[in-house]
Amino acid sequence: MKRVISALILLLVVVSGLVFANREIKNETKPSPKPLSIADTKTRLEGRKIWEATPDGRKFKEWQASPAAQKVYASHDKIRTYINAYSNMEGFVTSLSFRSQPIGKPGPKWVIVRINGEHYMMQYSVKDFQALSSLKVNDKILIRSRSAGYSPNHPYLIISGDYIERNGKVLVKRDFSKKGGC
Repeated sequence: MKRVISALILLLVVVSGLVFANREIKNETKPSPKPLSIADTKTRLEGRKIWEATPDGRKFKEWQASPAAQKVYASHDKIRTYINAYSNMEGFVTSLSFRSQPIGKPGPKWVIVRINGEHYMMQYSVKDFQALSSLKVNDKILIRSRSAGYSPNHPYLIISGDYIERNGKVLVKRDFSKKGGC
């Protein structure tokens, strides 16, 4: 009886030690976010005001007030909850040949998808695009995205296609443990 109790106590000590050690390791790997000081906030605002005075900044401000930008912002609102939750969005491929640069220049490849009646863009390097070479127009795919962005140079919201699946087969799955999560 004493052996059983001693074995159980020893097991409890070992397990609690492992749990406590694992908790310390997890806490060490996550840096705590530091709030910006007032001086840093002012510096950022001044930098933004300086940029807004440049031709590119004025062009961007004009674009933000345009109907095209309002359409992009509205499309972002439609999928914001999916992006925040990193959950599946059902989409249909509408184009694999969109070019944002003049033909002849090598550049990123774009996939245009329709999700809930809205069009979205996903950008890939030529190397990453090879995994999507089997896609065809009107293919149904599942997409997960961690972020979205917009640009006055593009007609649709740009989503990061971090995970793409077609017919149960994973085509793209970005590993965020590399490159510091970027």
